Amino acid sequence: MTEQQIQAKRIKQLEEEGYYVIKLINTNKNGIPDLIAIAPNADVLFSEIKTSKGRLSPLQKYRIKELENHGVRTEVYKGVQ
Repeated sequence: MTEQQIQAKRIKQLEEEGYYVIKLINTNKNGIPDLIAIAPNADVLFSEIKTSKGRLSPLQKYRIKELENHGVRTEVYKGVQ
């Protein structure tokens, strides 16, 4: 099996166990593991950063709602210009 196939299998397993799984592609920290698996009602905050005039895309709104439905805290942080 390729690493990609193993990763897909593990994502499926974790999701079946109730985790919200995120595959990280590019982060600001080198060496971060490939996946984040968040258990329901874990104390995690996802923060979407926007300018004071910025707006959420439909996909961003969907993802935020999806996270909130999983019991994860989210915020849309708007900076002052």
